[in-house]
Amino acid sequence: MVLLLPHKETVKPIKGFILLLLTILVNIQNLYTKMYNNLLTENRERILIITINRETKLNALNLETLSEIKAVIASAQTDEAVSGIIITGAGEKAFVAGADIAEFANFSEAEGTNMAKNGHDIFFSIEQSLKPVIAAVNGFALGGGCELAMACHMRVASDNAKFGQPEVSLGIIPGYAGTQRLIQLVGKGKALELLMTADLISAHEAHQLGLVNHVTTPDELMNKCIEITNKIKSKSPIAIAAVIKCVNTQFTKDQPGFDKEVELFGKSFATEDFKEGTTAFMEKRKTVFTGK
Repeated sequence: MVLLLPHKETVKPIKGFILLLLTILVNIQNLYTKMYNNLLTENRERILIITINRETKLNALNLETLSEIKAVIASAQTDEAVSGIIITGAGEKAFVAGADIAEFANFSEAEGTNMAKNGHDIFFSIEQSLKPVIAAVNGFALGGGCELAMACHMRVASDNAKFGQPEVSLGIIPGYAGTQRLIQLVGKGKALELLMTADLISAHEAHQLGLVNHVTTPDELMNKCIEITNKIKSKSPIAIAAVIKCVNTQFTKDQPGFDKEVELFGKSFATEDFKEGTTAFMEKRKTVFTGK
């Protein structure tokens, strides 16, 4: 048997082609990561894992982060390499601990209204994603963080997670559809209690209320989310998209409650209570509300 070896003059082009191919594959794998300042992304066997990467700020949602979430969700809709999406937070303390209060503390009523409209649009894009989106809640999910988790199709929480809508402590209300989606998930009575008391609840209580689908240990959180996503992606993508569309027709953004939340969220920025609430928070002191 004679083994034919390539001529040495052809070896270099072959090596060059292989290196080019490897470079292309690496660039495809890291395509999303290079685009964003506040997000880390990884495509793990057709599952896009989005990590909100502001750990020193407890992954608080500033406007730039929201814009990046909108972009990556939109991109995933047309990416044939993505069959499902998982959203989580960097570190062990927080999924998302809320909106970035320092960013909006001095907003006017008009700016507050626009902030809510923008948040509604972005979170609706998650809810209306035709590819399944699961929130892997790995710590605090407060305010905008809880609203982000509720916009996802399902929520899996580690047993150290905490959920809550504490906005009334700042003299405002939830602005990213929290007043609407919380009712859908836990019912009117419990939603009103949580919204008006600003109480936080544990992952296990959230599970009992129907806010969370599953509770795991921190180490098993991502594995559980991947397990669910793998099960879903083994089914017909067309059928999955149709299921999402049908379910979402029950809870459409055309309902007046969503518009009312945007209106009243904006108006709260014109109150003295809002200024007191945000100032007290940043000064780390007790609030003194006057009802004005």
